[in-house]
Amino acid sequence: MVDTPGAATKSAQDYAQLLGIEPDHIVQEVGWDEDCDSAISEAVEDRIGEALLDEDTDEVCDVVLLWWREEDGDLVDGLVDSIRSLADNGRIWLLTPGAGKPGHIVAGEIAESAKLSGLVQTKATRVGAWQGSCLVQSGVKK
Repeated sequence: MVDTPGAATKSAQDYAQLLGIEPDHIVQEVGWDEDCDSAISEAVEDRIGEALLDEDTDEVCDVVLLWWREEDGDLVDGLVDSIRSLADNGRIWLLTPGAGKPGHIVAGEIAESAKLSGLVQTKATRVGAWQGSCLVQSGVKK
């Protein structure tokens, strides 16, 4: 494979587009750790033109990027905590390790946890080596 200038940048920009991030969005990042793909976070920051808000923010957010692994605890608790800073029409992008990777979460557990948290999954897609699940609050029209 031949490296082309800008190929990595284009790929990173595609992450923000794939997640539906707009320049005016306020985005919070929760659960980031060394195993996360920093290119995803950087692509979102490039798109919104500012740093992502951390877990302790009091701001209302349009999007929450929630990095989650099986060993992180109860997914329902993590989702409920993420809803607290979410705007009424906002969404959570739950990012979990891809199938076969350490910390992977099966789709059924994601769907059940979302339902118990008052969320509905609207989309699932690969985001680099991570699985992305877009979750919105029940009753929100998108």
